[in-house]
Amino acid sequence: MTPEREQQPLEENSSLRETLGLLREQNQLQAELIDSQREQLRNQEELIGLLRQKLDLVLRKLFGKSSEALDPAQLELLLGEPPGKAPASPTFGDAPVVEASAASVARPDRKPRRERIPDHLPVVEEVLLPEPVKACPEAWRRIGEERSDQLDYQPGRIFIRRLIRPTYVRVADRDAAPVTAKLPPRLQDGLTATPALIAHALVSKYCDHLPFYRQEQILARRHGVAIGRNTLCRWAELAAFWLKPLYRHIHEDLLAGDYLQADETPVKYLAPGTGKTGLGYLWTLHRPGGDVLYQWRTSRGSACLNDLLVGFSGILQSDGYRAYDTYAARHPEITQAACWAHARRKFHEAYQSGQTLAAGPLKAIGGLYAIEKELRQTRAGPEERAAIRREQSIPILEGFRLDLQRLRANVSVLPKSPLGRAIDYTLALWQKLETFVRHGKAEIDTNLTENAIRPTAVGKKNWMFVGGEDTGDRSAILYTLIESAKRHGHEPYAYLRDVLERLPGMKASEIDALLPKNWQPTNEVLVPIQPAS
Repeated sequence: MTPEREQQPLEENSSLRETLGLLREQNQLQAELIDSQREQLRNQEELIGLLRQKLDLVLRKLFGKSSEALDPAQLELLLGEPPGKAPASPTFGDAPVVEASAASVARPDRKPRRERIPDHLPVVEEVLLPEPVKACPEAWRRIGEERSDQLDYQPGRIFIRRLIRPTYVRVADRDAAPVTAKLPPRLQDGLTATPALIAHALVSKYCDHLPFYRQEQILARRHGVAIGRNTLCRWAELAAFWLKPLYRHIHEDLLAGDYLQADETPVKYLAPGTGKTGLGYLWTLHRPGGDVLYQWRTSRGSACLNDLLVGFSGILQSDGYRAYDTYAARHPEITQAACWAHARRKFHEAYQSGQTLAAGPLKAIGGLYAIEKELRQTRAGPEERAAIRREQSIPILEGFRLDLQRLRANVSVLPKSPLGRAIDYTLALWQKLETFVRHGKAEIDTNLTENAIRPTAVGKKNWMFVGGEDTGDRSAILYTLIESAKRHGHEPYAYLRDVLERLPGMKASEIDALLPKNWQPTNEVLVPIQPAS
């Protein structure tokens, strides 16, 4: 064979090997491309799933029920347990559920029936005589009666209270100076409204959520009295000025304790010159069983707490907002406590979005609330609460934390999913969430503070915004006095009217008697309203 014929197969083999190498490289690139596309597809599917969960959560918030109550039997079914199974250890599947036991579901506690006709109301009697008796009364003898009671109503009246101060001269000495009775102390000279009318306007807005422009219309249409909303605003400013010393006393009394709950809620206010509204905040300070205080600020930064919590030392319970962490880091005398209601709410949202693995955390948190419910029913004191929590709540918490960590490592729980966020939120606040078991006077959540914020949330849906930055301070003072009066069982109008009547004639050392916790209502005689002829 010639050299040329030997070289030709070698060249063909070399070319074939190069072609095969190129094909292998192309196949490898195609395989890598397929793997990359599959990974992108998985990521897209995860993203679609997260977006669907978020969309479902938003739709539930807009159109679904706001209640977070769950059926205990449903949780047990998801956890793979037969309904009614007795718990053996404090884990997800064994923690007691707060919603209800089998007995309480079968026989729910019934609220006492309300009286149809209260006995404390004034009575207007109207006697109806038969026609024969009217014609000849002396021919009849009364042997009994039948009574029929109905609740009646007469619209409020606006009338003129005229003070007449006669001027006298001495008969025996006509040259002596005449004498006239002095006017009683007033909120302001020349004021055209009594404290009763001012208290009515303030309670209508800050308790009954009726904005001033609607009150202006009611006064004009129903009573024929033209009182502009600007006048109503000036009355509110005047009342806040007189009530400010009581407001300061309430603040000082709250700071003197060693346990407080705090929260904040946004409120819009007018920003002159911009044609828009700014966003301010009512910071709320509350002690269970005591007063509630609101403080107005135009920001939500931690610097707002410098005045709200000045000099406070003790337990501060709040949600997970970082401003409280920033402030507490600068004040080591403060011990932070978190809110279990906020943690439970996040697991409930995950459960409502379809993540059934959230049933375990919900049941464990339910066990903590079951213990707290029993403590409230037995009216346990701080020492007893701390002892029972150490015995019963701490074992649940220990098992709960381990189960949360195992659940977090589950590959099916995505970090950005509602359940993943709920787990991260709870573990990040775990030390603060455990504070309540070490301190008997601390509550498990800040629901009482959220209840204190609720009146402002209902009000701002009606009046929408406050008039300006300075108007927020006025609203904070009025909300504080009205809501604190309600906390101590006082009727807001009666309290505010009496306080505004007495304040102008009192010394600074005497106003402690007007604080909501010390105020005693006067025993006014209720005069029956005469029936129309």
